[in-house]
Amino acid sequence: AAPTLRESARATFPEAHPTPRIRRCRSAGENNIQGNLTREKHPLLKNIIIFRGLFFCAKKDRKPKLDKGCGICVAKITKFFVPLHQFFEKIEDMLISSLKRFGQYCLFMTKVFRTPDKWSEFGRNIIKEISKLGVDSIPLTIIISIFIGAVITIQMQLNIMSPLIPAYSVGLATREILLLEFSSSILSLILAGKVGSNIASEIGTMRVTEQIDAMEIMGVNSANYIVMPKIVGFVLFVPVLVILSMFMGLLGGWGIAYFTGITSVENYIFGIQTMFVEWYVWYGIIKTFFFAFIITSVAAYFGYYVKGGALEVGKASTNAVVVSSIMILLMDVVLTKLLLQ
Repeated sequence: AAPTLRESARATFPEAHPTPRIRRCRSAGENNIQGNLTREKHPLLKNIIIFRGLFFCAKKDRKPKLDKGCGICVAKITKFFVPLHQFFEKIEDMLISSLKRFGQYCLFMTKVFRTPDKWSEFGRNIIKEISKLGVDSIPLTIIISIFIGAVITIQMQLNIMSPLIPAYSVGLATREILLLEFSSSILSLILAGKVGSNIASEIGTMRVTEQIDAMEIMGVNSANYIVMPKIVGFVLFVPVLVILSMFMGLLGGWGIAYFTGITSVENYIFGIQTMFVEWYVWYGIIKTFFFAFIITSVAAYFGYYVKGGALEVGKASTNAVVVSSIMILLMDVVLTKLLLQ
């Protein structure tokens, strides 16, 4: 008997007419590929069509009855597409979470910067915060600045030993490094670990012990009462730490030149005075105003919205230091572009 029209078409175009085995795979539907890979969880697997022994991603919600050939093909597809889809899902969740946190941070700042209920109490709190956050940071600032200034002087002398470079370049390079970056940016990163963790853990402890809830019940703006004195106090005192760091760093370099003789004291002092730009000092001070605000506000935000117990307070302190450090570096790039160009 002569072949029918359907049989002739199947022989000519086999890809367009799947075998009964493939037809069964297609009609079975697919919502559970090698486990729990549902169509809703992995939309990238939807509408992927594979002919002649490959798997058809169906649009039904029944479990498939796959043979060996189809199962191997499905494994190859999912091995590529599923991790890719999971990666983009994580990126999407991270972006959404970041936007939510930023919006919550902005609303938190609107609660913080309100008119204080009692100016006298606000002034006393500022004095306390200046003493706790600023004055207590002076010993750390002095120790770090002295050693960093000494290290910079040694490294400059060892790395620019050339007859083509003036001897006073050691003092000049030490001064520029301290004024432009260390005494503002690097010092702020160090203070983010000390001051930021202090603020986050203190406010977080108040949250988990329900002290903040008690203030809210009494009608007190807890964000304004607790956070605003910390921000204002630290922002007002941080220029003192910057200037002190600059001076102690230069003093550390002088001490290395005086006690070790690695370079002459005269050349070092002459290098400090050579081509001095006063704007660099103001540049460092201006940057630290922004950095101090970032340190205190971000740490207060993470501590204020803690939920749980002591473990969550520790996590909030860690997150506050990490986020503050990243924001300081980002702001450093922006301010350097705006103030020095």
